Amino acid sequence: MSSKKSSMLKNILSIFAITLVAVLLLAVVNQVTRDPIAKAEIDARNQTYSEVFADAKDFKDLDMSEEEIVKNGEKALSDADIASCEINHAMKAVDGDTVLGYVIAATSKNGYGGKIQIAVGINNDGEITGFSVISHNETAGLGAKSKDDPEFAAQFKGKTASESIEVIKGGGATGNQIDAISGATITSKAVTEATNAATAFYNAYLKGE
Repeated sequence: MSSKKSSMLKNILSIFAITLVAVLLLAVVNQVTRDPIAKAEIDARNQTYSEVFADAKDFKDLDMSEEEIVKNGEKALSDADIASCEINHAMKAVDGDTVLGYVIAATSKNGYGGKIQIAVGINNDGEITGFSVISHNETAGLGAKSKDDPEFAAQFKGKTASESIEVIKGGGATGNQIDAISGATITSKAVTEATNAATAFYNAYLKGE
């Protein structure tokens, strides 16, 4: 073998060895960090769920898998004619062995800045116990108020899950209406659409369980 070919082979083997070591190190780092990251995500999710269902002492999985929640969500939203939304997650809100209601996370793709994910709690009387925006890309001082303004979020509490929520402009909301955020009607409609998606899933699969 010529010295040139020998040198090339050594270089290839060196690159392979470095790549293999890098892959192994990445796998180790991923293994070490995966559980803490997953726990942090669960803790953050449960904190949000506690905010929208304050009476719950804990949250438990539904009697359906994550895949079934998504699939059933697609059917519920199709039947309810709610486009551009998806159901992301749902859990039982419990106090010991007593199921008080449910928390549901849903996403609308129609925000001013793109996707907006919300969470709502719904009790066994079919009333919304709370509302919170989980994530968004809305404009600071305008659409971001959907998450930052407690008065806007408070409008959803007590609304009836059996009826669609409607956004109105200019104030004076009654019944199952909410007042839009000034200058952020698109955001207001998107979070309301996601809330209606959550209630549609509740009515189709969780109501009366």
